[in-house]
Amino acid sequence: MGILSKKWALLIISAIGNNKKLRYNELQKKLGEISPKTLADRLKELENANLIKREAFAEIPPRVEYSLTEEGVELRSAIMPLMKWASSRDFRK
Repeated sequence: MGILSKKWALLIISAIGNNKKLRYNELQKKLGEISPKTLADRLKELENANLIKREAFAEIPPRVEYSLTEEGVELRSAIMPLMKWASSRDFRK
């Protein structure tokens, strides 16, 4: 639960799940305001928690893709109703 309560973690899981696989720069563009350091930190934490998988390709230039693990897919399925509910509300009141 610790990693999931951190800012951006659920949005990263959602973005990767919506796209099946994403590269670092694609993910950063989709999230918008996230700093490169925060994104890198969250990706490492989510990978260590076995929620995402990092796949590096031996190419020049190097290519890395992120996808959800089986546990990540299960988590995403569980949190999607909450995220849909939250996005339909205006919490700025």
